Amino acid sequence: MADILNNMIPVKRAGRQTVLFSNPPAIISSATVVGPMEGKGPLGPYFDMVLKDDTWGEDSWEKAERKMFEHTVRSAMDKVNLQSGGVDCLLGGDLLNQIISANFAARELKLPFLGLYGACSTMAESLLIGSMLIDGGYAGRVACIATSHFSTAERQYRNPLEMGGQTTPTAQRTVTGAGCSIAANPTLEGDRLYGNVFVTAGTIGKVTDLGITDVNNMGAAMAPAAVDTLTAHLSDTGRGVMDYDLIVTGDLGRFGSEMFRELCLQNGIDVGNRHLDCGNLVFSGEQKVDCGGSGCGCCASVLNAYLLERIEKGDLRRIFFMATGALLSPTSSMQNDSIPGIAHGIVLERK
Repeated sequence: MADILNNMIPVKRAGRQTVLFSNPPAIISSATVVGPMEGKGPLGPYFDMVLKDDTWGEDSWEKAERKMFEHTVRSAMDKVNLQSGGVDCLLGGDLLNQIISANFAARELKLPFLGLYGACSTMAESLLIGSMLIDGGYAGRVACIATSHFSTAERQYRNPLEMGGQTTPTAQRTVTGAGCSIAANPTLEGDRLYGNVFVTAGTIGKVTDLGITDVNNMGAAMAPAAVDTLTAHLSDTGRGVMDYDLIVTGDLGRFGSEMFRELCLQNGIDVGNRHLDCGNLVFSGEQKVDCGGSGCGCCASVLNAYLLERIEKGDLRRIFFMATGALLSPTSSMQNDSIPGIAHGIVLERK
């Protein structure tokens, strides 16, 4: 029976962790919202909306974050004239306990919803699962989104802002931002913001842990997971770093990026000048954010505002976009437990 089934089912896997899409989903739209500090960074002109203050007229930062989530999805849909009935599934999450930003926003959006928690890896996770739904014929269009907020993350994971705590040199600033991609079956008719960007493969990450316990050193906790996923992807596909214009990590920051390159070399992989980290792009050195940006909204906003446009224009032909997440919680941190990490990757190509 197993042999019969294997002959009937088309091969959509390469190795143990990588999935291949026989009908690669197209990215047809995107949208972003970021906070004031992010708007002052190097990528400021690329973002759709820059908030004047990070409460956005709400009476709490948490309500502002859920508003960012909802607005970004609606904006991505509006750009291609999609009504709610045109989106089969919403996939996304945030950093807060019980992903409350995503859950409350999904309540207002009234779309079939799969809430995801992959910490800062959520943007790649949502696109990976969404692409599997489309390629498998279970959905025609999906909205994939991740969001984070500096002030909500500080309140939950570290110290209330009112305490005025001083950060350490390895600390990163959680990005106040949201990014949404609309992925679709390429055979469907309709308006498109992008006509040349496709998701051709994805690699599902494994949880790794080198025993890092410092909540102010997220880059060190996530770098091993990024190396593990990249190693698996290259092994599964038989490709090398030179087959990609860029190997993009989510939010390792400066210290985590250095660790990533060193660990890659130990695995026999030289990423050289093809490695790009979203956390190193979103803020400038003059903004004094220590090791760079982090958070779900970091790679989500950089991908949807900057990288997709570069692929569409032909500046980039193929990238491996690998969002990285630190899977900690306030409970585990207070128990002095270590910080596991995970990274999920997708291949984005210009066709």
